[in-house]
Amino acid sequence: MVAPHLSHHQGDPPEIAEHKARLRAQCVASLRARDRRHDARVLASLQTLLASQLFTLPGRPATGPWGHDGPDGTTLHDPSTAAAPAASGRPPAVACVWPLPHELDLTPLCHWLDRQGATVLLPDTPPRGNPLVFRQWRPDCTMLAGRFRTLVPDGPVMQPDMVLVPLLGFDRAGNRLGYGGGYYDRTLAAMPHVGRIGYAPSTQEVAALPAGPHDQPLPCIVTDKETLCFD
Repeated sequence: MVAPHLSHHQGDPPEIAEHKARLRAQCVASLRARDRRHDARVLASLQTLLASQLFTLPGRPATGPWGHDGPDGTTLHDPSTAAAPAASGRPPAVACVWPLPHELDLTPLCHWLDRQGATVLLPDTPPRGNPLVFRQWRPDCTMLAGRFRTLVPDGPVMQPDMVLVPLLGFDRAGNRLGYGGGYYDRTLAAMPHVGRIGYAPSTQEVAALPAGPHDQPLPCIVTDKETLCFD
């Protein structure tokens, strides 16, 4: 994933930045210590949610048999209920994340989306102060070294219809905690009409996150225990 580890969000007041830094250290430790056997539940919940929500993206109907098969061959969504693709429509483009070693691995989800006919995108991290750029990923593409120890596909730059947002921490108001570079906040602010779903192991929940002036709350967060939706 995008992991700008070394600096706090430039728009946060000092007291919020300090509070976030303390929580960030706790959340990194919690993420590293989690029981990874539960990660598959997060992926299964993401698949179920994507199979239903991607039908409703304006002007972006799916062309593949959405939800017809998951990585384990199970049916996640009845394809007979899918809206027929419009003649001028294109497959939905979903921005995923290529993980660092300690993070939740979305690779199986990327392959599942590709099998369903979706366009899978991965972030290419620009210099600090800029929003993310998303490049097309295919199973046979070349992965190049990016910033912050990330891997980036060599595909073309594309605009996503849905962004899956990794969460270092989250609360039950839809607030999220990242690594501190503000990349996803800038990206989501620049794409107000793009769908967004946060995801994290349930161990990453905190009682309350301090919200800075540029923080972008999420309408939906998926964990291994539940899917949280907010107004």
